[in-house]
Amino acid sequence: MYEMTYDGKEKDDAMMVVVVPELKLRARDTKGDYAKLPVYEVSEPQAVDNAAAAVSSVVEEAEEEEREPSVPKLKCRQLFCRWVMYLLLFTFLGVLAAVFFKWVAPLLMDKEVIPVINWERSTFSTPVLAVVLFASVAVFPALLLPTSPSMWVAGMTFGYGYGFLLIMSAVAIGVSLPYFIGSLFYHKIQGWMEKYPKKASVIRLAGEGDWLNQFHAVILIRVSPFPYVVYNYCAVATNVKYGPYFLGSLVGMVPDVFIAIYTGILIRALADASHDQHSLSAQEIIFDILGFAAAVATTIICTIFARRRLSRLQMEEELLLQ
Repeated sequence: MYEMTYDGKEKDDAMMVVVVPELKLRARDTKGDYAKLPVYEVSEPQAVDNAAAAVSSVVEEAEEEEREPSVPKLKCRQLFCRWVMYLLLFTFLGVLAAVFFKWVAPLLMDKEVIPVINWERSTFSTPVLAVVLFASVAVFPALLLPTSPSMWVAGMTFGYGYGFLLIMSAVAIGVSLPYFIGSLFYHKIQGWMEKYPKKASVIRLAGEGDWLNQFHAVILIRVSPFPYVVYNYCAVATNVKYGPYFLGSLVGMVPDVFIAIYTGILIRALADASHDQHSLSAQEIIFDILGFAAAVATTIICTIFARRRLSRLQMEEELLLQ
């Protein structure tokens, strides 16, 4: 039972109302009798001090809330600043790309690219060049050599259609050879992965779960900035099956292949413009800049998504182990 007592007291020519709570509690024992507990009352001076302290704390909390921005407003401000930063970054990249395409690229074309293209045309026929490019993309990963230049040449020579088919057929062999070669050095690769547990924890995700989980993990690893040639050999040590590894690698390599082909086509367009001694028109420059920006943005978005997804999978794996 609660009883409230209201007392009025004049202090400094002002009326103050003090609320003093009184709590009375009765307990009943098992025999049915009642025991009355003593009633504690708070004296008036103490009640006045407590009330003043409570009012002061409430006022201070209200002032702090007014000074500090609310959480939604803070998040909106951070999001706005982030988008402004992205806009300024892309604007800077666009201006830099325009300067490159207008002045730097023609100079590089004359000194480096055009001599290579002329040598390629005079040395190899189109069928022989296709065989050379196919062999380089298929064999270079096993030798830990980069394949991007060969993909650029495929884009310059064969375009999107035939270039994509040529590169993807070679990639199928390029990801398979290191997998089977790495199985011969299974224990050595595992020993290397034990020396670098943080880096190895990412690729170990591909060996967890069922066939579909391994397939998804391999796609994310291929899209992420993890080194292509390194994962080709390390994949077998994660106990990932060949089926999800092979198909996941093909699907995950599609964005990189298209960007490489686009880069080759862009180089070819710049080389043709430089060889014909005419500068690119404003429409061509805008088209090239937009295509380049779209390719860069796609790469960044895919990379960020893959890294976040891999981090989430890694955290879930650690929680399960705990």
